[in-house]
Amino acid sequence: MDNALYEQWKKDEEAPFQGWDFSYLKGRVLEETPPWSYEKTALALLRKSNSVLDMATGGGEKFSTFAPFPKDTAAIEGYPPNVEIAKKKLEPLGVKVFEASETKVLPFPDNKFDLVLNRHGGFNIKELYRILKPEGQFFTQQVGGDNLAGLQEFFNQTPKWPDLILGLVKPKFEEQGFTIKESQEWKGKVTFKDAGAIVYFLKAVPWIVDNFGVDSHLKYLNKLQARLEKEGKLEFIYSRYVIWAIKRMPA
Repeated sequence: MDNALYEQWKKDEEAPFQGWDFSYLKGRVLEETPPWSYEKTALALLRKSNSVLDMATGGGEKFSTFAPFPKDTAAIEGYPPNVEIAKKKLEPLGVKVFEASETKVLPFPDNKFDLVLNRHGGFNIKELYRILKPEGQFFTQQVGGDNLAGLQEFFNQTPKWPDLILGLVKPKFEEQGFTIKESQEWKGKVTFKDAGAIVYFLKAVPWIVDNFGVDSHLKYLNKLQARLEKEGKLEFIYSRYVIWAIKRMPA
């Protein structure tokens, strides 16, 4: 194989990744976007709220752009290296940052928040219901369980969370006692301009291909390169959905 190509893949593999910042791939990935704007809706809801929680905040990159915040604003993150990044990003803006898993018992009292936001993070529906105030709102954009299924198949992998699709998740909210104000799903193209961009992406998002590495997956990367040279692009499919839910009080 081309030694220069291999060296570039190794460079991409070893490039640092912090928080949830993919700026390293600028110009190397083209993404279609959903017809909705998570940011626009989340910001509009935040401006009308007095107490807000952002779940799975990463390094706070996205949430920090929503400043200024209500006085009672918190964020949680379960990955320790990201927690410190988030604290540096968010605490100067008045946001209290907690290290906590978003799928387990949350470190907050009952009926605490007007609004809970969640972009691409896990959640526990019972805990959401517990920590939201009556008529409190939960707004989330999620990655569908069939996201990048074609890329996983290329590397001989199968989707890890096939049940995380809108048609299966939405009824669980309704069963818990939420009213669904809005829900929508979408699929769109993501195009990688070179195989090295996929190397960096798979290292940054390790649950797509288990134990990914250039050397251990070299035969697949060579096949990707051959596909790129034949088709001129590496195109796969994103899957996203949104749920906007309101906590109902028991009759």
